[in-house]
Amino acid sequence: MPTDMPPLNPPKRLLLGPGPSMVAPRVYGAMGKPIVGYLDPYCFQVIEEIQAGLRKVFGTGNEFTIPVSGTGSAGMEAAVTNFAEPGQTFAIFVNGFFSERISEMARRQGARLVRFEKPWGEIFGDAEAREFIQRENPNVVAYVQAETSTGAFQPGKAICEAAHEASAVVIADCVTSLGGMPVEVDATGIDIAYSCSQKCLSCPPGLSPFTVSPRAWGRLEKRATPVQSWYLDLKLLDGYYKEHKYHHTVPISMLYALHEGLALVEEEGLEKRWERHRRNHLALVSAIEKMGLEMHVAAGHRLWTLNTPRVPAGVDDTKVRKRLLDEYGIEILGGFGPLGGKVFRIGLMGSSSTEQNVALLVEALQKALAADRDQAAKG
Repeated sequence: MPTDMPPLNPPKRLLLGPGPSMVAPRVYGAMGKPIVGYLDPYCFQVIEEIQAGLRKVFGTGNEFTIPVSGTGSAGMEAAVTNFAEPGQTFAIFVNGFFSERISEMARRQGARLVRFEKPWGEIFGDAEAREFIQRENPNVVAYVQAETSTGAFQPGKAICEAAHEASAVVIADCVTSLGGMPVEVDATGIDIAYSCSQKCLSCPPGLSPFTVSPRAWGRLEKRATPVQSWYLDLKLLDGYYKEHKYHHTVPISMLYALHEGLALVEEEGLEKRWERHRRNHLALVSAIEKMGLEMHVAAGHRLWTLNTPRVPAGVDDTKVRKRLLDEYGIEILGGFGPLGGKVFRIGLMGSSSTEQNVALLVEALQKALAADRDQAAKG
């Protein structure tokens, strides 16, 4: 009988963009295991093991550490909607697309938004961060540790110290750092952190690792107004994860995936995993610079997981990326916002971060750039 739903046959891709990254084969295998119910004792066993693994990669002892059912944007919204309140001051360090998104979420919560802005790709120094927080005296401070739109890493210790002196809680976006770079929630002083499953943890998209400090949880307990989101209300979620009360149907197969992804992290060793990401990042940067390209983010401020070389003058980044995809099966993405057409965004995250993938990309990129220049010269 004819059907409009033919069997799936996805093209073979090497995912070297800003996410998703390549899924580890063992993770795919785990997702094929039989599911159980969301109140089954085995489901909670898997969740508890995930929580223990997440505490290790986050670098925290926080009791409330969970996999939020949703992508990294769900984690972001959970952080903002639970801790931003109408009329209270919400301070945000804005230097990329995802800090802009946090700003918009806080605005929709009715918070009094105050922004410290810098060009996309720059970071905030300790002294100026402290001065901003001391001047604004906020209730909540938010920053993006790993800015996926620019490739910049923002240190957070000075931000957290100043925020705590002002009795504020700190939200940090760790979407592109968790599992690939040191996040160090407790050592940095971060109160609320979130990430995603599809980047450095080598899983498909669908879960957002999330953690809350006891200090921030105490603030949440005293919240004066109801949380605007029922689905992302952390106190309701706590009823499920701690007391096993029904809240929503968790995605069991994705929990299996994250469990296996965290098992791979533990087997490799977290510090060895960080070093692999650092080593492959440096190899790519060296090769990029030998090709005559410049990096957008200054040395010392770059992510090891997401690289942003500038598009050379006269080169059409869209055509180069299309050629990489069509001829080599390699996905990288371009910039957007102020960086649209100005940078390539190249991810080396999780299973995608290998010496072989760096070599494959460098060779293909050289050929794609040469082809684009030849085509431009011919008119």
